Amino acid sequence: SLWHSPELLSDIQDGYSISGHLLVCFSSGYFIHDSLDIIFNHQSRSSWEYLVHHAMAISAFVSLIITGRFLVAAMLLLLVEVSNIFLTIRMLLKMSNVPSPTLYEANKYINLVMYFAFRLAPQAYLTWYFLHYVEVQGQGAFLTANLLLLDAMILMYFSRLLRSDFFPSLRKGSAGRDVDGEKFLID
Repeated sequence: SLWHSPELLSDIQDGYSISGHLLVCFSSGYFIHDSLDIIFNHQSRSSWEYLVHHAMAISAFVSLIITGRFLVAAMLLLLVEVSNIFLTIRMLLKMSNVPSPTLYEANKYINLVMYFAFRLAPQAYLTWYFLHYVEVQGQGAFLTANLLLLDAMILMYFSRLLRSDFFPSLRKGSAGRDVDGEKFLID
């Protein structure tokens, strides 16, 4: 959507495209489906962070779908899915114990660049935009609060990624156990 209609970037609050609208609808459906899958497969306790993230995304996206406002912001936020490719490759390499440290090392650095480009940069820009240009009432206040919570989550995940891949000696707590447990980026 953004590639074919870059002019949308000039109107984050009221820009609209059918393909962007459908993307947000489809993504909402994905978040609902994934949440139900986590709940019905009794993974809620170990995946509570995903459920919180999904609840925030669903509520924000539904408000966008209903009002038709901030669609471009949602499209920018969905750029994070690009970095998921490299996070998934990372996880698959760790799980498969592939004896290719070169492949893991290469992906580790690509993953870091993609994390900056497609997670941190869009999130930082939108947070700045919302804090400077969006009304602090109604939907604007709700979406700003969602963004700030997502900022905290993304920074927490980023610190886990850095500790796991670039500073493994910082992973251990005083009792010799993993500070973050063995899920997400540690495995």
